[in-house]
Amino acid sequence: MSTHGALAHSSRRTGVLISVLLLALALVATACSGTTTGTAGPATPAEKATTANSVEPLSPAPVPELPAMVTSADGERVTVREADRIVPLSGSLSELVFTLGLGEHVVARDITATFTQAKKLPVVTRNHDVSAESVLSLKPDLVLAETTTGPAEAMQQIRDAGIPVVVIGPATGLSDVGTRIRAVADTLGVPAAGKKLTRRSEDRIAAVRRTIPKPKSAKDRPRVAFLYLRGSASVYLLGGKESGATSLLEAAGAVDAGAASGLRKDFTAITSEALAKAAPDAILVMSKGLESVGGIDGMVKIPGVAETPAGVDRRVVSVEDGVLLTYGPRTDQVLASIVKQLYGTDGA
Repeated sequence: MSTHGALAHSSRRTGVLISVLLLALALVATACSGTTTGTAGPATPAEKATTANSVEPLSPAPVPELPAMVTSADGERVTVREADRIVPLSGSLSELVFTLGLGEHVVARDITATFTQAKKLPVVTRNHDVSAESVLSLKPDLVLAETTTGPAEAMQQIRDAGIPVVVIGPATGLSDVGTRIRAVADTLGVPAAGKKLTRRSEDRIAAVRRTIPKPKSAKDRPRVAFLYLRGSASVYLLGGKESGATSLLEAAGAVDAGAASGLRKDFTAITSEALAKAAPDAILVMSKGLESVGGIDGMVKIPGVAETPAGVDRRVVSVEDGVLLTYGPRTDQVLASIVKQLYGTDGA
């Protein structure tokens, strides 16, 4: 499944991709019969996601103060002496560099960096398949990587060439937004900009949360199941507590139906029994995943989906793959889109 790379930077943390890859290789989706009943939740039918396909850089652009010594997420102490030619090896890292106002120094991108400002850059990473030769040919003075970036041999080849490689820890929830922003900002020698962007991001998220309707009781909170779908590979997974979506759903005033049903790991194969236990009022999906199964018409044909309250009412929340689980500067837009689709409010 890593050939699709959807989870790498959506959304949540990049570590989810590896878990999904291993699970997808190990399982064949099974079809089990089962039914359940439930009342319609407050979600609205799926619509095109509303996150912007561009980033909003800080202005004025900060001036890096280098050298900077930082501790990489792999435990290495790295000295960054220059940041004129930066290669971020994931879409979310590219987004952070651009949003901090230093996009003009980025010389390459990961295939998942699809926002407008990055689209013209050459691709040197495809779903964690780094080409050391491609990276080194661009003569970077700094490489930013995820904890799951690889293969290890390619990364070591880049280090052996004398290029500083700084690994940034993953984000797993809303509380990590500022941590990840500041880690990149410190690496680039712009800590003040990191603090400024953190404040902006957290303020915008808080503003969206204030628009969420107050439920009459805890039982009235919509139950939302996060499904990871890749129809071309026959991969149909139900998210649990470690999927990365729980924090986002809770921020939207919803209940993560998979986690609430007792699923502790990141993903498990969809079965009628698992969906019946989760009993979602709405289903959260990545937009490309929904497309891969033929839209809502195809999704309700997945065993068990049609019998859930969400399936009966065809209630789906769709968000772009590249931003859903990144927990970065556009998370307020992701949250606003979810809120709008769940409650029919603008979330702004």
